[in-house]
Amino acid sequence: MGAGLNAVDPQLKRLARVLPGGYSLHRGLTVPRALMNLAVRAGRRADVASTSVDANVTVRVHRPVRPQDRGPALLWIHGGGTVMGGAGQEDGFCCKLTDFTDVSVVAVDHRLAPEHPYPTPLEDCYAALLWLTRQPWVDPARVAIGGASAGGGFAAALALLARDRGEVAPALQMLVYPMLDDRTGAEPDQPARVMWSARDNQIPWRWYLGGADPQQAVPARHGDLAGLPPAWIGVGTLDLFHDESLEYGRRLRAAGVPAETHIAPGAFHAFDLLAPNASVSQRFFASQSRAVRAALVDRR
Repeated sequence: MGAGLNAVDPQLKRLARVLPGGYSLHRGLTVPRALMNLAVRAGRRADVASTSVDANVTVRVHRPVRPQDRGPALLWIHGGGTVMGGAGQEDGFCCKLTDFTDVSVVAVDHRLAPEHPYPTPLEDCYAALLWLTRQPWVDPARVAIGGASAGGGFAAALALLARDRGEVAPALQMLVYPMLDDRTGAEPDQPARVMWSARDNQIPWRWYLGGADPQQAVPARHGDLAGLPPAWIGVGTLDLFHDESLEYGRRLRAAGVPAETHIAPGAFHAFDLLAPNASVSQRFFASQSRAVRAALVDRR
């Protein structure tokens, strides 16, 4: 990041110096996918059960130590720019969230672009959401949706889809540095970033859309945000998605949707997963946990 390192949180600065400025997706997907697949294998915990939703979708189920008969649950969607990654990479986060909230967290493995462009990955997430609400150990009135990065963008799109179809009403959308707007990064002279660059952002959006109408497929382009579930939106000040996250929160509130925005000063993309013990990451996670408990556990 060059001189931009001065703006990085002191506990994140050493890490920022060695992390890449992006995935170089303009050179192809082979190497980035291989690296992400390593993260999936390294993050996958042997004690987490994997269950099939249908022929194309599986979920990883994280249950509390003392699960309720009909308890709260959260559908979690992994990051990876819509084109990489898998649910196993965030087993550690999901287990931690379950431990701190007493909420079952079910992470979905959806199909990836560009082989499966919009709406296939979103429909996979919707299938997992319906499956979750129909489990005998889940209270369908206390189900949330959430995700990080591309997963946060899918969660926002899923909230819109659920509202429009009317089959299920999530109690919360937890959008962690969400990938919401295909226009982000298109402007010239973009500053250097850590982990996810402007060029990285433009390429997978093209792959994911695959010729689809952005007004329908991109959450930030939806004109009507009324009637959506309450939102928690978290993002770092140095994240490429900072401005679009704040703008989405503003638009939600203008539409009458409660939306809490948590800003992490001096934090870059995926900082909390890469440096979970940093103070800024712990505050970030604590804010998420409070939002989940308020929406699902304290709500009877």
